[in-house]
Amino acid sequence: EHTRAVLGGGRVPLSAGSRASIQTALRTLLAVPWPSQRDVGSALQLLAVLQWVLSFLLLGIVSLLLLIYLLFTSLWLIPVLYLAWIIFDWDTPEKGGRRLPCLRRWTVWKHFRDYFPVKLVKTHDLSPRHNYIIGSHPHGILCVGAFCNFITGSTGFEELFPGIRSSLTTLAGNFRLPVFREYLMSGGERCLPCPARVGLRESAGNAVAIVIGGAAESLSCRPGVTTLILRNRKGFVRMALRHGAFLVPSFSFGENDLFRQVVFEEGSWMRSIQRRFQKMMGFAPCLFYGRGLTSCRSRVGEPLAVPKVENPSRELVDRYHELYISALLKLFNENKTKYGLSESDELHIL
Repeated sequence: EHTRAVLGGGRVPLSAGSRASIQTALRTLLAVPWPSQRDVGSALQLLAVLQWVLSFLLLGIVSLLLLIYLLFTSLWLIPVLYLAWIIFDWDTPEKGGRRLPCLRRWTVWKHFRDYFPVKLVKTHDLSPRHNYIIGSHPHGILCVGAFCNFITGSTGFEELFPGIRSSLTTLAGNFRLPVFREYLMSGGERCLPCPARVGLRESAGNAVAIVIGGAAESLSCRPGVTTLILRNRKGFVRMALRHGAFLVPSFSFGENDLFRQVVFEEGSWMRSIQRRFQKMMGFAPCLFYGRGLTSCRSRVGEPLAVPKVENPSRELVDRYHELYISALLKLFNENKTKYGLSESDELHIL
């Protein structure tokens, strides 16, 4: 056969062998099982959690290093302008943050919620005529329940408690990291404790959530353990008394079971490193892995009415602290058997 050149709009007819090869390839492609809707959903959930974990662990540090690098390039103006912006915007986290409702309703948070999954359960109404301090327990490894319920709109807090505007407090050091500070404030996170006071000074209908156990509690968290660090943490009670904010206990059943942590014994060199890091940075590095075969169910308990006292005495603070602990124990004991715990399981408070 002679080779023919095809010019313009001419076409070369396919041989029978070529058509058969294409048909075979198409049949093979169609025979490959496509991902099911469940597989796609699982992949989206995993990506949602991955972006959150990586943002929490790396976004601030990577952004800082990138800005330092750009400072010595032709793009030096970018870090200079951003530094000027941070100086101008320095007090915003202490004044209540800069929440963006569109990001709180971001679809990715629904995939994040479904990964564990997380569910918010209402046990009592919260009147929009008052302000509230919500104590969130336990801390867990990454505060999944508190973040999902009080920062994102994925569990329906605003629908369950109409007229209540929720926010979550976190360490002030987190707002010193570039870009990461914008990420936090967009969801409504405030730095502790100043923004909590700001929120309580505002008009009624604000709920400021505080993860009271903090970093110290995260070091001992592991599946099957229900121990809280609360006995000597009374600052939130004093703040509630000064502003007349009602105290509301909340407990996330399954929070400690979401991840498995490598727990180092007290006195070991690794635990001492964690303690020192906690004192310097405000949070403790944890080694964790996997996901437990459980879910996270957060229950918001009955609000405890608190009078407004400008300078509460130690005795008054102690009294309402004990009332809060009693309300938290009641919430735990009334619901523990619904979420996989036995009647004999107790909540230990240190």
